[in-house]
Amino acid sequence: MSGGIDYEETEGKKRKRKLRLQFTPAVYNKLSPPFVYQTNPFQLHSLPKSIKMLPFSQNSHYKLSFLLLLLWVSHLVDSKSGFELDDSLTYLWPLPSEFTSGNQTLTVDPTLSFSALGKGGNSKILIEGFERYKKIIFKHVSGISLFDKSRGIRSVYDISELRVIVNSDSEELQLGVGESYTLFVAKKDGKSIVGEATIEANTVFGALRGLETFSQLCAFDYETKSVQIYKAPWYIKDKPRFAFRGLMLDTSRHYLPIDVIKQIIESMSYAKLNVLHWHIIDEESFPLEVPSYPKLWNGAYTKWERYTIEDASEIVSFAKMRGIHIMAEVDVPGHAESWGAGYPDLWPSSTCREPLDVSKNFTFDLISGILSDMRKIFPFELFHLGGDEVHTDCWTSTPHIKQWLKDQNMTAKDAYQYFVLKAQEIAISKNWTPVNWEETFNSFPSKLNPRTIVHNWLGSGVCPRAVAKGFRCIFSNQGAWYLDHLDVPWNEVYSAEPLEGINNVSEQNLVLGGEVCMWGETADTSDVQQTIWPRAAAAAERLWSKREAVSARNITLAILPRLHYFRCLLNRRGVQAAPVTNKYARQPPFVAGSCYEQ
Repeated sequence: MSGGIDYEETEGKKRKRKLRLQFTPAVYNKLSPPFVYQTNPFQLHSLPKSIKMLPFSQNSHYKLSFLLLLLWVSHLVDSKSGFELDDSLTYLWPLPSEFTSGNQTLTVDPTLSFSALGKGGNSKILIEGFERYKKIIFKHVSGISLFDKSRGIRSVYDISELRVIVNSDSEELQLGVGESYTLFVAKKDGKSIVGEATIEANTVFGALRGLETFSQLCAFDYETKSVQIYKAPWYIKDKPRFAFRGLMLDTSRHYLPIDVIKQIIESMSYAKLNVLHWHIIDEESFPLEVPSYPKLWNGAYTKWERYTIEDASEIVSFAKMRGIHIMAEVDVPGHAESWGAGYPDLWPSSTCREPLDVSKNFTFDLISGILSDMRKIFPFELFHLGGDEVHTDCWTSTPHIKQWLKDQNMTAKDAYQYFVLKAQEIAISKNWTPVNWEETFNSFPSKLNPRTIVHNWLGSGVCPRAVAKGFRCIFSNQGAWYLDHLDVPWNEVYSAEPLEGINNVSEQNLVLGGEVCMWGETADTSDVQQTIWPRAAAAAERLWSKREAVSARNITLAILPRLHYFRCLLNRRGVQAAPVTNKYARQPPFVAGSCYEQ
């Protein structure tokens, strides 16, 4: 027998809220753990503190969980109002480095004027950035100042102008480019004819970060139908904690259309992430055009799932306009079976297809050709060469490679080292800094080029060992920052610390930052954004904000409401960010409710 609990809240004859807790037959007769576990994360943050304090015991777990459900419904009945912001929290994401605020509410003119000053005031990046954010801020407003009928004049607004001062005219986007800014928002006074907001930054990219923060201060008020800024005046002095704040996107396991990649880049800018690590190719498919070796993209899934060099250039340009680097990856020598669809000689044999054939000069000539063509597209100084999960059985079992190993007096492990170092030499010759997955460092750290950046993923402790040997490091511990691990909750993503185990300041400075990784085996256009967000935002704040500012003792109270708010901001901006507290990432809501509480 199946059944459930119905709850409906009404106000007069108007239905306000309806809830149905439905049980399967098994759950109805004896509450099953899956139901309890799925609903608990949603319930517990909504329950009164007295209910949360109820003790659990193994024998009474199911009955007590059922009681919690009933009490939660009772709590809904007693609730007189919906979600309200906690005034003690600052609803900016990521949290700025330094800021002060007040208790005023300011109105913003929908015809907000823009004044760009300084050496970088004429930057196209800045001007287009303002226009983008103006559309976001005034999405619900006509763009015409309201008319005060009672006085027969146009309404007077507190903020009528946004001044942006950019001190440098350089638009070069490289690792460590300045992203700091100051933002001042205040009501006009006797010394000023109009109220204004002022952003000042050394670079145009710092100004973009300031524009994002300003846009988050602006909120549409549905009662007055105007844009308002709460808790003014604001003074914000902000800068990133780490120079490298990344998201890895895998377009080999599932092809992602250009527009989808652009949407992801746009959403990254909202969280102040600044590196898209583009894992373009892998063993499953080779979708990128390489003019020097035009048969390589024969390895694409279909002729419609490809990226032309013009597509790639467009993505790089689109990202730069938002202050985001594109770090491309060509993973060698493993993960490369798709290469042989166009050039079968790259395979050790027709039946044993990876790693790439280490014994042939053609293999390295082709890698050099790929990197030469890609260097014309990707200006970022870092280039990812992979080097992970290299299983050398094909080398030791294929006769001609086995003979080559013997002639070279190499073991399979020696050949792995030889391949990685040769690929590094090629990248460095094209003025790139090589990035490699941590297996290369774990296997032969003393042989790696000293310019190598070690990319951690397997577990903790790698960055401490890498920086101790003088290497730079990128943190992506799979236990916390692999977004395809759907069972990793937001709080574990948030709690991961790139500098864990590193106490020496000079060694801490060798940690460039970190990135969350969106591997694509189970993510395509239908669900990629829900898988990325909002958990990527948790990592984004760790990478931008001061360590002490985001190390709250109780992140459920201090951080969760702010993350709920940011997830809703993403939704309002058209980003399909999933509920924050579901047991598994990207799952839809289990019950009806507010975005700000799910």
